Amino acid sequence: MIPIKNSDAIKRMRESCAIAATVLARLKAQVRPGITTYDLDQIGRDLIASFGARSACHGYQLHSRRYPAYTCLSVNEEVVHGIGSLKRILRDGDVIALDVVVEYDGYVGDNATTVAVGAIAPRTAELLAATEEALAIGIRQAQVGNRIGDISHAIQTFVEARGFGVVREMVGHGVGREMHEEPQIPNFGRKNSGEKIKAGMTLAIEPMVNLGSYRVRTLADGWTVVTADGSPSAHFEHTVLTTDSGPEILTIPRAT
Repeated sequence: MIPIKNSDAIKRMRESCAIAATVLARLKAQVRPGITTYDLDQIGRDLIASFGARSACHGYQLHSRRYPAYTCLSVNEEVVHGIGSLKRILRDGDVIALDVVVEYDGYVGDNATTVAVGAIAPRTAELLAATEEALAIGIRQAQVGNRIGDISHAIQTFVEARGFGVVREMVGHGVGREMHEEPQIPNFGRKNSGEKIKAGMTLAIEPMVNLGSYRVRTLADGWTVVTADGSPSAHFEHTVLTTDSGPEILTIPRAT
């Protein structure tokens, strides 16, 4: 069953999402050639703590493994769940996906963006632009009365028309008291399929798109997912509240 948030839960979701978005915006401002992904992760840790929140990623358990970092930092061919490392130094021409998930006052806010490091290849720039636009297109389908598959189909249709690969193995999801709630929100699928969208749902919509094939594999660390062909990947995400007047993006940074 998909959780429907009451007014109190929505109020708390607004706060957790605002914190997540503000941390993401400030972390994005730190991306530059020469910085390591470990340093970025530590900056993210400190930013989250400065709001009295906690990282919902750190210590997250999958099978027998716990995620060791505070943010997910995925460079170039890394699709999602990249772990900050002193060995991974950002260089001009790289792209990095920053995924920030925080828990505050019992509720989770989840968002991501992909950033160019210096000048990047034109086709990679097209990948980032298309993935960000696919997110906006998917969000527009999160209308009360539509179905989850309408979000999925809209994203897939837009992305594949531009010659990019839509990742199948990881999907968007509901978010609230837990990082992962019902429903699952694939970035591919059929129109008019899946659960009907009702007011009060909070959905993490997150296209993950590869420049080449949609196929991926997981590295030996058990977390980092990379493109099977080594091509760059992009990831953009917002947490969205469904309302009778249309979808509302909750992951908006605070004015500073």
